[in-house]
Amino acid sequence: MQPSKPRLDIINEILEECILAYPVSSFVISLYKQYLQRGSLSKKQLQGLYGKASKIPHIPPGKLATIEAIIKKMPTRYKSEKPAAKPLFEKDENTGVWITEILQKFPHHKRVLFLKTKYDNNEILSASDLADLKRFRDMSQRKP
Repeated sequence: MQPSKPRLDIINEILEECILAYPVSSFVISLYKQYLQRGSLSKKQLQGLYGKASKIPHIPPGKLATIEAIIKKMPTRYKSEKPAAKPLFEKDENTGVWITEILQKFPHHKRVLFLKTKYDNNEILSASDLADLKRFRDMSQRKP
């Protein structure tokens, strides 16, 4: 078996050039450490490295162009906007209308007053509660 050819590592070369040009830059040092550990840098980190390296006059423009091409090839990640806050419970307008219709004819109806309290407190009315309301509404609309 033939040993694999050593690959050109432009990012590592640029990092080493930046460390020589900026020996006290904590940004460049942290990028270099991360590159040695992980073997890659994020798009934002590469953009920062490109900004630092472009200020160094003796770096060949071909290496800078390579870094720029790597940056352009990487995907850009966008954060989606947060959805608008909406209430956990939305009142059913028909239920409120039914309650007011019943209470207009029977203002002291205990069960409907109880359901009105639940409705006003934004509590969820069960299916049986809604069935009761519908039954009371039907009774209130009958002509005697």
